Amino acid sequence: MIKRVLIANRGEIAVRIIRAAHSLGIEAVQAVSDADRDTMAADLADRVVVIGPASARDSYLNSDLVIHAAKVTGCDALHPGYGFLSERAKLAQGCENEGIIFVGPRAQVIDDLGDKLRARAIAEKVGIPLVPGSGHVRTVSEARVAAEALGLPVVMKASAGGGGRGMFVAREIDSIDEFFDRASNEALEAFGDGTLYLERYIENARHVEVQIAGDGKGNAIHFGERDCSVQRRYQKVVEEAPCVLMSDTLRKSLHEAAVKLVSSLSYLNVGTVEFLFDVERDAFYFIEVNTRIQVEHTVTEQITGIDLVQLQFLIAGEEPHSLPSQSAITINRHAIECRLNAEDPFNNFMPSPGVIQHWCAPSGAGVRVDSHCRDGYLVPPYYDSMIGKLVITANDRDSAVQRLSAALEDFKIEGLVTNIPLLRAIVDHKDFRDNSFNTKWLEQSMLPEFEQIQKEE
Repeated sequence: MIKRVLIANRGEIAVRIIRAAHSLGIEAVQAVSDADRDTMAADLADRVVVIGPASARDSYLNSDLVIHAAKVTGCDALHPGYGFLSERAKLAQGCENEGIIFVGPRAQVIDDLGDKLRARAIAEKVGIPLVPGSGHVRTVSEARVAAEALGLPVVMKASAGGGGRGMFVAREIDSIDEFFDRASNEALEAFGDGTLYLERYIENARHVEVQIAGDGKGNAIHFGERDCSVQRRYQKVVEEAPCVLMSDTLRKSLHEAAVKLVSSLSYLNVGTVEFLFDVERDAFYFIEVNTRIQVEHTVTEQITGIDLVQLQFLIAGEEPHSLPSQSAITINRHAIECRLNAEDPFNNFMPSPGVIQHWCAPSGAGVRVDSHCRDGYLVPPYYDSMIGKLVITANDRDSAVQRLSAALEDFKIEGLVTNIPLLRAIVDHKDFRDNSFNTKWLEQSMLPEFEQIQKEE
């Protein structure tokens, strides 16, 4: 069993990991930058170690510093959370070299799945459906040839990354010239690799993903799927589980595909297999595997009753029978999550750092708030703008939407600008309530309406 863990992350996920560790009797050491010395995670941890200045590059993104912090504090495990170094094979390998348990997959699997083209090849080998795509495209001319072969529109993607960085949709062949350098430069800046590839762009798509866990010995299970189609610039805004739009037959095939893929890799710990759901063709296509816990793991927890972060620790610590049987996973509720961000939806989503003068979160049956915020907390300007997650659970989707609308009305945050007005508008929109949207709905339909209403007011 793991005795002491270093949390190499910050914010709400750090708080989440600390609480899961404590529930299992594991000591929690919180790694912090200078900007995060006085935070909720620092208060909750058994010990705090400063790993560098406020800049993420010199603290949370420095694997050597993080591993050194784990060693000097006597930690036998390291949890990377999400973002930062969570999907860097170098960190996992460094932990293995130092005899520290990495709470996540093995380095080689992270490396294989971190390259999106290699991941596509792995999926293709085991028979998982793929969106028609190209190999590496290194020049504009190669990209144009690939686009003509695939058929427009196409989406350019970074081979080495995800999260929407380096992604551009080209609807005309001349757009390849316009977007190629931008996509490659953005990918290089974000992931250190500017290599791109192309995929056919599916117009009416939903983004669905399957939560999985594996024991590293070829055994894997799933915890159902999530629908993460409310997105802006490929960043998820609202997530829910399950995807009620999907037929039971297709859902079963989706789950089987995700489990088959990770089982073939002897996947260790938790992860997420992401797919595009082509609504018109009633088909799904593999996108990528995220080799970490995800922001939206909470909706899966709410509909299954499984604490996924606790499960991470149990699997990593090689606890006997830590991986549940598939028959033990039952889903009979609906959950929806909204990401709360310190950003201004009325001003091109500019970050809004500052002091939270008043924080009053909703509560009650079926209401969960995961956050590191409180009265007087200074939201720093150095990191991602997410300040929390509101998760609602109910017996069915309609009831969950109603409960979510009420909870958003009750949420009061004073002292800085947040995206709560936008979240209220999304949840109250007829398209959202009718479940009639796709991955481009927020950007192409809802946001223009939202901005027009604000102008008129």
